Amino acid sequence: MSIDLPGGPPPALATLQPEPPAPAPESTVARVARLGGGVPAPLLMVAAMLSFQLGAAVATGLFSRVGVPTTACLRLGVGGVLLVAISRPNLRRPPSELVWLVAFGAELAVMNYAFYEALARIPLGVAVTVEFLGPLSVALVHSRRLRDVLWVILAGGGIAIFAGPSSQGSLDPAGIGLAVLAGAGWASYILTAQRVGRAWKGSQGLACGMLVSAILLTPVAVGSVGSVTASSGVEILALGVLSTALPFSLEMAALRTLTARAYGVLASLEPAIATVVGVVALSQSLNPEDVLATLLVVTASVGATFDT
Repeated sequence: MSIDLPGGPPPALATLQPEPPAPAPESTVARVARLGGGVPAPLLMVAAMLSFQLGAAVATGLFSRVGVPTTACLRLGVGGVLLVAISRPNLRRPPSELVWLVAFGAELAVMNYAFYEALARIPLGVAVTVEFLGPLSVALVHSRRLRDVLWVILAGGGIAIFAGPSSQGSLDPAGIGLAVLAGAGWASYILTAQRVGRAWKGSQGLACGMLVSAILLTPVAVGSVGSVTASSGVEILALGVLSTALPFSLEMAALRTLTARAYGVLASLEPAIATVVGVVALSQSLNPEDVLATLLVVTASVGATFDT
């Protein structure tokens, strides 16, 4: 409301220069990216991967009570809601972008559902190692260098050890196959994410894609929703935080200073981190052959990253 003063505005007001505009409010994504303080970026990356694998460990405890489909669906739904709150996406998009988003969500659904089904059958470290063939294949598929054959041989040797006679007593072949399917979903997810990432700002595409994937998994998950209790609801919330919100925030902070190569090398350590989490948090045991297989895949991934 304005008040008219007799004789016009006071001289002082008439000669005042306009105040500089207030700085624009910092976005939630920008605040997330500033997390981490002075912690070195490699440690933030390790913490992000550790958080994600701890989330996977929490998920295994839910399988027997609410089922694998419901666990996957609720994890994607809770994680999607958390990311939507962070990124605040704009859904007014051309139909072609929405089609890509649905494809992206379908890949996320396949990747997460197959991975959780694998976790219900084989140790965490083995599942993550086999799944890691997906991004490794994407890194090597366009290579024309002879030495990259070495990385393929190392990775293939690791998977052969998992599927070989030494592991038959402890590893379910169906679990290995499901982990391979999860890796294929991861590979296609990476390729589609490039298209979605160009159309959606920041993590908006991932946030919406996770919600789409949760919707796609609802028909197979709805049968056991009634078994979700208050205590399992707390675990599902923890799963969404550990598997999505916290690792996303830590990784965003780490990416402020990491080079692409350093990020790739650090990400290659995820199978080893998953193995440690499986042994410590889930009391899972691996024989020496399985440890060797994990090291072969990690070495192949690190080598391919340095050659990129």
